[in-house]
Amino acid sequence: MRDCILVIGGYGHVGRTICKKLGELYPGRVYAAGRSWDRADAFCRTTDGKVLPLAFDIALGLDPHLVDQVKLVVMCLDQANAAFLHFCLEHSIHYVDVSASYSFLEQAERLHSEARTNRATAVLSVGLAPGMSNLLARHTKQHLDVADEIDISILLGMGDRHGKAAIEWTVDNLGTSFHVVSKGRTAEVRSFTDGKKTNMGASLGERTAYRFNFSDQHALPHTLGVSSVSTRLCFDSRAITRLLALLRKAGLFTLLRLKPVRSAAVWLFGQLRFGTDVFAVKIDAWGKRGQKTMRVESLVQGNNEADMTAKVTASVADIVYRTELPHGVYHIDQLFDLDTIIQPLGLQIVTIETEIP
Repeated sequence: MRDCILVIGGYGHVGRTICKKLGELYPGRVYAAGRSWDRADAFCRTTDGKVLPLAFDIALGLDPHLVDQVKLVVMCLDQANAAFLHFCLEHSIHYVDVSASYSFLEQAERLHSEARTNRATAVLSVGLAPGMSNLLARHTKQHLDVADEIDISILLGMGDRHGKAAIEWTVDNLGTSFHVVSKGRTAEVRSFTDGKKTNMGASLGERTAYRFNFSDQHALPHTLGVSSVSTRLCFDSRAITRLLALLRKAGLFTLLRLKPVRSAAVWLFGQLRFGTDVFAVKIDAWGKRGQKTMRVESLVQGNNEADMTAKVTASVADIVYRTELPHGVYHIDQLFDLDTIIQPLGLQIVTIETEIP
């Protein structure tokens, strides 16, 4: 009987919370999987047997005797390719992924037909950004008849605790260039350039956020049909945000290509503990409603970005596990709406509409 949930990276920073949430719902059916049996076992001992340990190496795939037991895989690790996803879909195993790397997500999208053929559902872009940002963008667009442009701004707290994988991803993207869709065309941009101001709510005020290579801006042009989408990043510390923009302007992020410099930057980001654990996701959308030109703003604030990523992921995984959803490979905003995922978490959504003369 297929009734097991495999959380790969289940004893990591985000995976632990996902396992605990799902373990409460499905005790004894959730496995925290990873290469270290000791770490998996130590974590699972804290769950009163609701989560079970499993030594697992993604490069080796699932043991044959497990294939017929696993109904759902929740992936909390970054992957270089979609080979394991292909394996899951080939064996009709449902799949949920928190990856923020669009190079992987783009490969995953191409497996849509295979998932349909094998009656499996894969949900991508699950978490805060991507994830909550995708859903909030969809919510904002629904206030317009036609959306011409969507700007996404992500604020993260410097006092929050982030997992090593998340810190490494952030550092690796500080000095990169990437492509976005602007007015229906592909344009190359650079991380931490092209700062743009937006109001992040009464408690945070106006902030300047800078371009960053979040995957939501790559997926949303085709999932929502918007001709211009961009995502920007800032921190609750204005000083750190400005410093990073200045370092980018000075060209110093090219030094991150050197392994010792990259390692030192990852360590430093991991040690920084000032500010708060606040996060905010802000959407600014421009378009038409009837004959009126409109700007619609939507904002959600909360605390502990990693915990919220895990809660969103656990909510999605629960629905995929117990509900018959359309088969195929989808981004979160193609299957879910804001009310289903975010509002049960106790977050308040603020939406403001302004007519532009």
